[in-house]
Amino acid sequence: MGNFITATILFSFKGKTHTPSLELDLDQYMKAEGHLPNLYHLIARANSFDMYSYEFEMMQAETIAFSNAKGLVSDFVVDECLDIDAFETAWHEQQLLLNLQSIAQSNMDIDDLQRHPKIKQALLEAYLLGKNKSV
Repeated sequence: MGNFITATILFSFKGKTHTPSLELDLDQYMKAEGHLPNLYHLIARANSFDMYSYEFEMMQAETIAFSNAKGLVSDFVVDECLDIDAFETAWHEQQLLLNLQSIAQSNMDIDDLQRHPKIKQALLEAYLLGKNKSV
């Protein structure tokens, strides 16, 4: 299951209430950049706001509300607030575990690495050792 969420900003400008929003496929950004981009800019572009306007500045002064979370990201939304740093960390950990699961499947015919905690730990340690050596 992918990670999807709706980001909405409620703000007023020149006596008019605006609620620009955007449906986000978070995996798309995480795979491409390794982190989430500036969401205010994405919402502004998707809703045809001029990035150099006072209206955009007013929008940036408000908090983004998050709703309709699906996937891993739903664990990181509380009261319409998204803990972006925690989500990004968990997403990277999940990707690592999926890669390790693939290695265990193809080399050891292990369908569920969670049922083999010692092998999972050995693969994690080997990964970390290789990562630290390459620096």
